[in-house]
Amino acid sequence: MSKHVIVIGGGVAGLEAAGQLSKAGIEVSLIEKDSLTGGHLNNWYKLFPDRRHSSEVKAYLDGISLNDRIRLLTGTTVEKFHRNKSHFSIITDKGKELSADAVVVATGFDLFKSEKKEEYGYGIYDNVISSSDLEVMFRSGKIVLQNGTVPKTIGIVHCVGSRDEKAGNLYCSKLCCVTAVKQAIELREHLPASKVFCFYMDMRMGGAFYEELYREAQEEWAVNFIRGKVSEASETIDNKLVIKVEDTLAGRPLKMELDLLVLMAGMEMSEGGKKIATLSGLTTGQNRFFSAADPHYGSNRSNINGVFYAGTCTAPMNITETISHARAAVSDVMDYLKESN
Repeated sequence: MSKHVIVIGGGVAGLEAAGQLSKAGIEVSLIEKDSLTGGHLNNWYKLFPDRRHSSEVKAYLDGISLNDRIRLLTGTTVEKFHRNKSHFSIITDKGKELSADAVVVATGFDLFKSEKKEEYGYGIYDNVISSSDLEVMFRSGKIVLQNGTVPKTIGIVHCVGSRDEKAGNLYCSKLCCVTAVKQAIELREHLPASKVFCFYMDMRMGGAFYEELYREAQEEWAVNFIRGKVSEASETIDNKLVIKVEDTLAGRPLKMELDLLVLMAGMEMSEGGKKIATLSGLTTGQNRFFSAADPHYGSNRSNINGVFYAGTCTAPMNITETISHARAAVSDVMDYLKESN
């Protein structure tokens, strides 16, 4: 008898999990709240550390996941989530009831809402943007200010919404530093005459070739790295941005005028994930991401037998880690299905 698995979330983890399950002969229903699969990958320009175009990874995911064994339900959300003995019943916002032998939760992450950090002026000053906004500019090929001119002096603020007690997020989002380095290089590529400054608490380049990318940014692209936390941003009468920051290495305060300020937004548990946690009784941890059954050898298992996690619904991860985590989730699902026969 054929087995059926529901995958909730059609981003990188959800697509990889659905594709691997289908290759193993499992029938899959993939539920995605947006009209397109791919999640945040759809909005990204190039990926670190090799700066390959995001469309290449998306093409791989589409190739493995979009096949006859997968029923794709886009523009759909989960409204009810029940476990009935050995089966799961999920009712969507369209009123459709799905029954499955197991569930993979791959609800991903949301970027921290930068407007919560009012001192930086996001949503207040025209030329304060988020890292996500900058990716959209890269994809369009136009890096311009609100008035249509090209920025000459650009600041990048690390750890916006991460490692921040006031924001309620004590954890490191893990990928902000390397994203800042990547974007700094891309800014210099697009705008060779520009000056780019990165303001950081400390550089956390914990990944393969991340440190090399950091060195490249300094040695080949003349990106300036200033160790210090930006305390506030304001705007002059001619729409220039003025930031206050303390250079903790030099031991002195700085006041700088910029054309553009980019905020490196951290990662948070997605709103979709929070909803699934409430509907299902799945537990979350201190960081509000889903809490794994065991952090060392059970990161894909949940507190509910038959429900598994894939990707950044459990913690910040890069795309490589997300794909590996999704494959590990599929391995756990296959073991569970064999044991439940």
